[in-house]
Amino acid sequence: MLNTFENYGWIARFFHWVIALAATALFGLGLYMVELSYYDPAYKTFPSLHKSIGILVAVLMVIRLIWRLISIVPLPISDPEAQHQDLQHKAASLVHFILYTLPFALFLSGYLISTADGRSIFVFDLVEIPALFPPSKGLEDTAGLIHEIIAWSLAGFVVLHAAAALKHHLINKDRTLKRMLLGARTTTP
Repeated sequence: MLNTFENYGWIARFFHWVIALAATALFGLGLYMVELSYYDPAYKTFPSLHKSIGILVAVLMVIRLIWRLISIVPLPISDPEAQHQDLQHKAASLVHFILYTLPFALFLSGYLISTADGRSIFVFDLVEIPALFPPSKGLEDTAGLIHEIIAWSLAGFVVLHAAAALKHHLINKDRTLKRMLLGARTTTP
């Protein structure tokens, strides 16, 4: 259940994969939404769904960040034969930092898009999140551009993160990917 110095527990893995799936769905939904015309039936429903899922993911990200701060983080897998290992660990730490930071910037820009006209956001028609700022002309467009840039940047870092995990699994043949998929250590020769 809990992380150890060698493995991720099921709580960390749950947050990782649920957020990864939800973020991928949000990215796809966002790409689809920008192509909708005003007369498309989904024009009214998909943005609300996108906002609701986005806020749910924001809440999960806050919980995930708290969990990461209070729990053990497994140590990197060391390869005594690897050159530039310290540089790889620093690069991995930087990418992980970015993967925690960019979503919060994305949530903030999405919030500003949605509340630029002074209206609240309704999360699944159950919870109202009020606009904290007065209506602002041009804010929706500016925040929208920032939101798009951050979304594409985050997608790029996710691809880099996935490529690194596959490199560890297929080339290095170490347990880096297995720790996030399976958690418990498997017996290795």
